[in-house]
Amino acid sequence: MGDSALWVKGEYFDDFDAVEAAARGSLDRAAQPILFDRLAWFRRTWEHCPPGVRPLVARAVSEKAQCWLFLARKEDLSLTALASWYTLAFRPVFSGVADDAMKLRLLTAIAKRLRGTLKAHRITLSPVPVEDGSAKLLAVAFARAGWKVAQSPATVNWVARTTGLSFADYWKQRPGELRSTVMRKAAKTDLEIEIFQSFDEAAWQCYETIYEQSWKPEEGAPGFLRTMATDEGTAGTLRLGVAKLAGRPVAAQLWTVENGAAIIHKLAYVEDAAAHSPGTLLSAAMFEHALDRDQVSLIDYGTGDDGYKANWMDDARALEHLEMFNPRTIAGWFGWIRARLRNLVRGRRVD
Repeated sequence: MGDSALWVKGEYFDDFDAVEAAARGSLDRAAQPILFDRLAWFRRTWEHCPPGVRPLVARAVSEKAQCWLFLARKEDLSLTALASWYTLAFRPVFSGVADDAMKLRLLTAIAKRLRGTLKAHRITLSPVPVEDGSAKLLAVAFARAGWKVAQSPATVNWVARTTGLSFADYWKQRPGELRSTVMRKAAKTDLEIEIFQSFDEAAWQCYETIYEQSWKPEEGAPGFLRTMATDEGTAGTLRLGVAKLAGRPVAAQLWTVENGAAIIHKLAYVEDAAAHSPGTLLSAAMFEHALDRDQVSLIDYGTGDDGYKANWMDDARALEHLEMFNPRTIAGWFGWIRARLRNLVRGRRVD
């Protein structure tokens, strides 16, 4: 079956209810093990922090599998990933039975459609994981479909691989300075820590208060996080840690735990309590809970190459920024030339 045949049932969508009807549950929690690949995540992103003026969801269908690419139209008529600063990984989403060859065929069909029928001049996708093959798959598929592809580093994703480890085992592997800090501060600080696994209004108010008093910039879309915490609490995957000092909330962390992986989404502490290291002590408690109670095999510290993450994590996984340019358009051609010159200077790949 050629690539063109894959589009017999292929479609574009700009309405999430229509996507839900067409997906028939294949984009729901039960079918998609990763939070960022679910329709609910994309729907929530568009509701609270839309990256463009209209959503554009592309689908390619084969007899046994489907490929979805969630995009947004920009005012300059380019396309971008339907993602936000809360999105820790963006990739094409597959359902059904799709081996590597089928995934490539489906994604290439989407890329050809976007270049031909839609005539988009540029598509920007970020942050795309490298380790799971998503960045390479996208680059190869779009290059095969006639796009010019430029790749550059977006950021990194620190992780700890914890299969079979208790917290005690994990803790022995941490730097001595970190272990010493936790021991000293815990002995001197009467910190009350509670970890919530379902949504709690009072706990959430503590989180918001702590965030407002922290060094963090203003929250981009607090409604997004609240809705996420509510939904994940209902699903039993929420881990919201709150630390109090003399009854005052001073540190909070928002995690999710699902399918053997813990993801650290947000953390903050009150600046005037920094001398007590409440964030570090809360982290130790959250890691202990994830390892000894949830028994996760992976802890994901989100995006960003912050120096302190290396103390808690094992490896930094690359995340890529991909730009695809349509050489059939003037804007696409000149965009590719600029990207080529920029990446040649940086020693990066341009196809």
